[in-house]
Amino acid sequence: MNYLENLFSVEGKTALVTGGASGIGRMIATSLVEAGARVLIASRKGEVCEAVASELNELDAAGSAEGFAADLSSDEGITALSEEIANRTDKLDILINNSGATWGEPLETFPYAAWTKIMGVNVAAMFTLTRNLLPLLEAASSAKDPARIINLGSVMGTIPLADGAYSYSVSKAGVHHMTKILASEFAGKHITVNAFAPGPFQSRMTAFATASEEGAAAVGAINPSGRIGQPSDIAGATLFLCGKGGAYVTGAILPIDGGESVSTGRMGLFDES
Repeated sequence: MNYLENLFSVEGKTALVTGGASGIGRMIATSLVEAGARVLIASRKGEVCEAVASELNELDAAGSAEGFAADLSSDEGITALSEEIANRTDKLDILINNSGATWGEPLETFPYAAWTKIMGVNVAAMFTLTRNLLPLLEAASSAKDPARIINLGSVMGTIPLADGAYSYSVSKAGVHHMTKILASEFAGKHITVNAFAPGPFQSRMTAFATASEEGAAAVGAINPSGRIGQPSDIAGATLFLCGKGGAYVTGAILPIDGGESVSTGRMGLFDES
């Protein structure tokens, strides 16, 4: 194994990526498979997860993928996923808490249900699944090679901007704070806990603005870097935090946003005016 492979390889490791069949989750799953990991992909649409796993297994990559259904919207569903993971592996090297939901609506009509649903899926489910899988993470951990957790936050959890997605923005700020809490509590267990705070990428949640090339270009035009994020941006960050090079990093909220979180006088995330 050469120098770069030694720093960024995840060869032989087992990872779970929730919501790994589309968007940023799929970018993460792909990067881990390419770098040699066995990747378990779980989301509500099991048949889609199976199809994506098959596509990843056709890449002639060093790793492999398995796809199956999981429902993170209830305690029962989270328990079922936890049991499924325990049936498939006796240790979990990497946990990617990527599943999430959003809700956009004007302030005047923004409903109570938008808070209970979004906070439940984006914060409570992340915490509960992590807690349930802690024994498997501990089984994979060591001082020199900790188990890794990456939580998916957002630039909208960093800056005071909602763009009508009030509960989403607040939930992602909660993900960031939970990441720091768990990083502190898990350090002695040799488990690192970090979060991504992405800006605009092509995904299911941003499809209304980025699905077309014209839309993606328009969104990118208002980003300080002049573009939206690419799969390689996510891949590089993933392999850094999950490989040997990131073994001493914990409690970090990594901005992958092209400078949005540090720009001033911003308009809305997708405001083209």
